[in-house]
Amino acid sequence: MKQKNTRMIAFAAAVMMAAGALVSCGSKDVNSGPVTSDQKSHNEVSSAAGPDSTADTTANSTVQSEPNISTTAGPDGAKAEEEYTAEAYDIQTNDAAGSPINRSMTANKGGAMALQEADAEEYSQPEENGFKLVSAEPVSTFSTDVDTASYANARRMLTKGQRVYPESVRAEEFINYFSYDYKQPEGDCPIALTTELSDCPWNENSKLLLVGVQAKDIKQETRPAMNLVLLVDVSGSMSSKDKLPLMVSSFKMLAKNLDANDRISIVTYSGEEKTVLDSATGAEYDKIAAALDSLEASGCTAGEAGINMAYALAEKNFIKGGNNRIVMATDGDLNVGVSSAEELTALVEKKREGGVFLSVLGFGTGNLKDSRLEALADNGNGNYSYIDCEREAKKVLVSELNGTLYTVAKDVKAQIEFDPSAVEAYRLVGYENRALTAEDFTDDKKDAGDMGAGHSSTALYEIVPVNGVLGSQGAGFLELQGRDEGAAENTQADKLLTVKLRYKQPDGDTSEEITAPVAAADYVQKAPANLAFASCAAEFAMFLRQSEYSSLTLDMIKFQLTDNLLTDEYRREFKDMISMAEQNYTYN
Repeated sequence: MKQKNTRMIAFAAAVMMAAGALVSCGSKDVNSGPVTSDQKSHNEVSSAAGPDSTADTTANSTVQSEPNISTTAGPDGAKAEEEYTAEAYDIQTNDAAGSPINRSMTANKGGAMALQEADAEEYSQPEENGFKLVSAEPVSTFSTDVDTASYANARRMLTKGQRVYPESVRAEEFINYFSYDYKQPEGDCPIALTTELSDCPWNENSKLLLVGVQAKDIKQETRPAMNLVLLVDVSGSMSSKDKLPLMVSSFKMLAKNLDANDRISIVTYSGEEKTVLDSATGAEYDKIAAALDSLEASGCTAGEAGINMAYALAEKNFIKGGNNRIVMATDGDLNVGVSSAEELTALVEKKREGGVFLSVLGFGTGNLKDSRLEALADNGNGNYSYIDCEREAKKVLVSELNGTLYTVAKDVKAQIEFDPSAVEAYRLVGYENRALTAEDFTDDKKDAGDMGAGHSSTALYEIVPVNGVLGSQGAGFLELQGRDEGAAENTQADKLLTVKLRYKQPDGDTSEEITAPVAAADYVQKAPANLAFASCAAEFAMFLRQSEYSSLTLDMIKFQLTDNLLTDEYRREFKDMISMAEQNYTYN
């Protein structure tokens, strides 16, 4: 039986955040942000060990139970036969419906004076994916994801000297924050598929499968014209320096990369909605900048009215064959009109059918309504990013401008069909709120993830081979180069699984499909660079989420980040983030 995670993280002294201290990503402000305690369940007040407690407070360690998947070797080296049960694999329903968690609560530290957290942030926390038995559920289906908000949000917390809210961590967004060296699309196909298979670094009894999807890139000079409506929250909650002022500077970066073929409009909302700018050309930077500089924060937040006005303006200025998109910038604190994630989802689902997509930028600390913003972007055929500093704004709105704002494939779904004769069980890392049914895969009416130009989407599966061996001839975990001739020809028996992708063209209604088999012969003992780095990102997310499926400590994860994997500034910063976490998770 799987043991419950009993680790308790010590609660360090809380300090109120100094308003507006946001200089650059990764610069640590030791005077701001409370160190938070674990939250054991939705809206449950958690407490940490006090001076008289016997709780284990070992620094930088994660005392967690391994999945109950034992494969004991017999005297002849073969794996001993055992009964695999649903209980042993922690079979779960993977219900993607998680209730929002409001972080405005009081935490008690060892009976000492209660410390009020300085925020009311909301997150949705679906139950973490567990192992599935292939004999019971041979097919796994999910929507692809290119969002990165969870990773940037975690960076914000670590930079402020906080621990990361476990329920804010979405493993797939940690993995997908980074670029990978995947096969590029060919011909008219807008996406390409890459698979890699090696050992699982956090479970010696499992293998790790990477499924990578690469979208085709487009050159800036050849991209279609853009009709953008900037939907800006100017309510009173946006007054701090890390909200409206950062938002204004971010949109100025975007405006500098537009040209005379592009159109840009600005709609604001607070107590009332207002059109500040109507269809200026991208060549009119001074006009756009002046409109942005005129924005001031005050009043309540009538998000529904602002969304409706933005769609009306985008439809009025619609560019046929162009990129028609609303870019919403807010902390998500909608308190007038439609405001719940469910209501907002219904609102934008109706609007997207007209060919206007919606992307969302989250800003700020203390009031972030993450669950609402994710729902808006997911159902508006857009993506969700969190902007914690100007360097992140440059990444999202300049370096990755085409990926953020120009869709090349929509409703991208993945389905992995496991061979029960070869794979005993599997677990998808992350994607809890992207789960689809097997029937959804071929249902062209079912909405799924959209991929922007140059974006990649990566998923990791932890898989357990039948009897612990890969391949029909018992070749085990070798690269199968030494098999005899008969075994080498037995490719069907060595097939482990089949990966299928379905997608639509941006203006299409019918899906096309890509299929690729994965066999035992695809296994390599040394993990390829893509898989090696993606696994580190997943491990860090599992640590911060307090996952029961990994017991790796931060120094173990950092040890795997060899120099050859740190190929750009964002990957190098990732290693620095782990060092920050080591400080924040050490109890003094």
